[in-house]
Amino acid sequence: MTSRVSERGQITIGRTIRRQLGVKPGMVAYQRVVEGRLEVIFLPEPHGRSLYGVFHREDEQPKVVTPDQLEEAVMQAVAEEQERAGDGQD
Repeated sequence: MTSRVSERGQITIGRTIRRQLGVKPGMVAYQRVVEGRLEVIFLPEPHGRSLYGVFHREDEQPKVVTPDQLEEAVMQAVAEEQERAGDGQD
């Protein structure tokens, strides 16, 4: 499938591809450039429950303190896991 980039830099992900990947509205699309190509990792829609305080010990300051920081930390962890999984395939 091909699609044209819109004036706003948007592209359409085809229905078949969305179904194969399980992409649903509201999912986060983590994007990065890998060897000159675009890689997109889809993360589930953020939930409304607070995870504040889950990632630290009682005597430590929390490392993640805002929803944006939490989302970024999750996206980074997923990307690192994908890289490790890819390294084992070669």
